[in-house]
Amino acid sequence: MKLFAAILAALALNIGAAAAQDMPEEGETGLALPRFVSLRSNHINARSGPGARYPIEWVYMQKSAPVEIVSEFELWRKIKDWQGSESWVHKSMLSGKRFVKVITPGENNLYAKDDLKAKVIAKVEDEVVGEVKKCPVNSAFCLVRFEPTEGWILRQNLYGIYPNEIID
Repeated sequence: MKLFAAILAALALNIGAAAAQDMPEEGETGLALPRFVSLRSNHINARSGPGARYPIEWVYMQKSAPVEIVSEFELWRKIKDWQGSESWVHKSMLSGKRFVKVITPGENNLYAKDDLKAKVIAKVEDEVVGEVKKCPVNSAFCLVRFEPTEGWILRQNLYGIYPNEIID
């Protein structure tokens, strides 16, 4: 009987560990880590550590650019940008509003519908930032507003969304 109970306990631990791997990690705020947010300002100091006493490594100059929060410490968020650089910023410098950055070099097509055969309504240069409106389930496209135009662009050309993420 003890052997049976031990086997059941081991099985439960293995199943719990497997389920935990599928669940996103939670930060201090209780929100999922990692997660995408955007920059709130055109001038944000990026520091080497979580506090004003740490030196500024560089300054972000593109309001609304997407960044990924990878860690949290009190009022500070460790972020990763589209080039993979990591630094710390104060949480007040970040917004939960979702934006994307075009990462494919050159001109990228913006379509009237979520279909490669749809009419091309605009061309979007790399590193341009747009507001995410929708990324439907099972779609290779996202609806993005690049002021003043709104259209569909391939999600693989964007930084600021996860590959299978659904945004309604």
